[in-house]
Amino acid sequence: MFTASGFLEYTNTSWDLPQSEQWSELSGAYTRINLNWYPSSNFSMHAGIRNNFIYGSMLTDFYPFYTQILTSDNGFMDLTFKLASDSSYLLLSNTDRLYFKWTLDKFELTVGRQRINWGINMVWNPNDIFNTYNFFDFDYVERPGSDAILLQYYTGDLSSIQLAAKLNRNKELTAAILYKFNLLNYDFQFLGGIMNKDIVAGMGWAGQVGKAGFTGEATYFRNAKTFADTTGQLVASVGANYTFKNSIFINGSFIYNSTGTLGKAGLSNFFLNNNLSPKTLTFSRFDLFAEVSYPISPLIKGDLSTMINPNDRSAFFGPSVDFSLTDNLELYFMGQLFLGKQGAEFGNYGRIIYMRLKWSF
Repeated sequence: MFTASGFLEYTNTSWDLPQSEQWSELSGAYTRINLNWYPSSNFSMHAGIRNNFIYGSMLTDFYPFYTQILTSDNGFMDLTFKLASDSSYLLLSNTDRLYFKWTLDKFELTVGRQRINWGINMVWNPNDIFNTYNFFDFDYVERPGSDAILLQYYTGDLSSIQLAAKLNRNKELTAAILYKFNLLNYDFQFLGGIMNKDIVAGMGWAGQVGKAGFTGEATYFRNAKTFADTTGQLVASVGANYTFKNSIFINGSFIYNSTGTLGKAGLSNFFLNNNLSPKTLTFSRFDLFAEVSYPISPLIKGDLSTMINPNDRSAFFGPSVDFSLTDNLELYFMGQLFLGKQGAEFGNYGRIIYMRLKWSF
């Protein structure tokens, strides 16, 4: 059996940088195709291909830096291709899924470019050591994949052991084992292994307190070569969410980074970073996140999220509204508003406005 699905979307981005006298614009046509082949009951092959044509003054303003970011591939296999480009436009193709899966009784083997999802929380995932995603890259709902091997053995209905290993473009190895089980209506997981140059150990949980969801995960990193001379780094995140009877959804989260600064934490352009790791989810000692969403009608949904750094007094606000025009046609508007002084975590980035028209098939 063979199946195909995907979407076609038009996007427009307007960015008002504080140091610029005019808005930068970026428009584009973006397609995704998902291909699945099931030649037998225990064997399957999968591919996911992204094609993007973008143009506008934003490419020119940040040329060639932005083009280089969009066309870089962090995997062991380089599956991102620049088909055509100039200072004002770019056509690229990226294969972010290309793997086969084989199952036998309680065993499952997956080989190739895939997503190994060990994260639990909705915003920050310290346990996601294989393919960390960027929260600000909201339009990449499938999230990045890894060139990896994953072996799973299901020890029970709610428990499993996973062994995984990947190589990145620098031929650095990430390999770990994860054990998942259920106890007292909570899902727990423990992991250990290596991530590039670090030895890692982590744990996470997901359950409920009353009717509220309660999740958390933490990972400890320590350099393998200087293990005895360093104190390591602990990154931990806790989250809670609740849905009221009138369908209002609220979500809150907290992240702690033991090596983060208590001063200004603006050390990287985080929303253009496509090579994150759990160690760089934030450079602050801690951040706070809150979100509220509400279905205004069966066809309209509103959402407001915020991320705050109390130490350098900077903040991010993300209002959005989603219109379901038909069963497979969606219109989406979102703002990303960054407030804070220069050098602060969310300072000096200005305002970004997004529009997306998406047709799924």
